[in-house]
Amino acid sequence: MTDSFADLPGGPRICYREEGAGDGVPLVLIAGLGLDLTSWPRPMVEGFTGRGFRVVTFDNRDAGRSDRIKAPNPGKLRQLLARPLPDAYDLGDMAADTVGLLDHLGIEQAHLVGMSMGGMIAQTVAARNPGRVLSLTSIFSTTGHRKVGQPARSTLLRMARRPARTVEESVVGHLAMMGHLGSTTFPLDKDVETAWAIGLWERAGGRRARSGIARQIGAIQASGDRTAELGRVTCPTVVVHGNSDRMVHHTGGKATAKAVNGARYVEIPGMGHHIAPDLVDRLVELTAELALDPAGESR
Repeated sequence: MTDSFADLPGGPRICYREEGAGDGVPLVLIAGLGLDLTSWPRPMVEGFTGRGFRVVTFDNRDAGRSDRIKAPNPGKLRQLLARPLPDAYDLGDMAADTVGLLDHLGIEQAHLVGMSMGGMIAQTVAARNPGRVLSLTSIFSTTGHRKVGQPARSTLLRMARRPARTVEESVVGHLAMMGHLGSTTFPLDKDVETAWAIGLWERAGGRRARSGIARQIGAIQASGDRTAELGRVTCPTVVVHGNSDRMVHHTGGKATAKAVNGARYVEIPGMGHHIAPDLVDRLVELTAELALDPAGESR
């Protein structure tokens, strides 16, 4: 698999990959906070390519091998009080990056799948560019309303810890966070998670790998409550959430489904904030059912 790059007009340089049939219907996977394009489980990507989709994955701005934005990070107090810097970019800017990548690839319309912050970005693309989105799958995401989808206090305390300074610290920290965010119902694969953490560290340049997380948090906070905007989403939509999510409480998923006209809400008992191996097939099926009509053809 080869990384490619798109220099977006007036925007950052975005790293991306394409897999599957070149003439397949495009399906774009949008990663979450601090994650890169490799965060999507390989069986999930292969599940989509096996169904004939042209799968596009990419690093959001401030993650992976995409450009880091030359702006200061908001301090811990600002993050805690949800007061982003005045010049912070927001989810609209990240949605524009997604549309810019589609333009670069010559893709007029695509199915969108986003997890966590990636779900927020996908929602924003669907609301602001309805003609570009064939379907929307929003996984453990939220609307931005302060009364729903809030992280557990235990999660906030973990997020406030000092960033890793070595690859060993990065692996230990990642496994600890995934152990906290995952669930016993759908256990993580420790070997896979270890390999991913090492790969992220190496792929993104060591300590630089996590340098943009605070700005991405600022983007979420700068976007505020998007409930009204979600009413503009017109494409078929499925919202997936677990009732054991300590990062985005499942009230966020319920609020998202309520805000999007005609959206289907699927709550998975025992699912946390992690795409565990035993969840991959179900998530692929939910998206494929939404994206394909009964004859097996793309909508």
